[in-house]
Amino acid sequence: MPRRPASERHTTTSPASDELGSETGNALLDVLTAFHHPTRRWLCELLAVEGPAPVGLLARRTGLAVGSVSHHLGTLHRYGFVEPAPELARDTRESWWRSRPRQLSWDATDYDQGTVARRIASTAEAENFRHHVRAVQRWLAEGESAPAEVRHASVATDTLVAATVDQMGELSRRLTELVVEWSEECRADARTRPDAARLPVRVSARVFPSGPVKP
Repeated sequence: MPRRPASERHTTTSPASDELGSETGNALLDVLTAFHHPTRRWLCELLAVEGPAPVGLLARRTGLAVGSVSHHLGTLHRYGFVEPAPELARDTRESWWRSRPRQLSWDATDYDQGTVARRIASTAEAENFRHHVRAVQRWLAEGESAPAEVRHASVATDTLVAATVDQMGELSRRLTELVVEWSEECRADARTRPDAARLPVRVSARVFPSGPVKP
């Protein structure tokens, strides 16, 4: 029997496009579980930063077994984080994938205290924080050797000011809108100027009430 092309092999994991970004309840928990697996998030970022790649290349890049990479990509595909790129395959043996940007937000307190659902949502938040910490630690370790223009373009800023809950919420909204708008501008510019030199830039912002932090 001839091997089916990748576009047909992955139909069983194709997500419902009209639901992406609007998941709630148990559906949202499934998304959180899929994405906040360290290996799957690593694969997502490799595809986002280094571009589309076949399963075999990703296996060599990560040191994972081909079957393991395929399994993780199938899970990510089911929840809209990656998608097949069959037009890049040279033959039906190759299974190519690309990143698929999508929004994801949640509040652990939407789930009842002491439930499995609450624990899943809280664990996802903790893993998300650990992921950001690992990224910052890597930048602190390698940043001094980066070109001066790269160091000067980066920023670390924080403030501590008395604000109302409405003011805190407004800042959260404005930051989110700014980051989303900026990201879309970067993607559009990459399509019109594909040869421009680019760096993978991570933006991580948190807005929350905080008393004095004891050293």
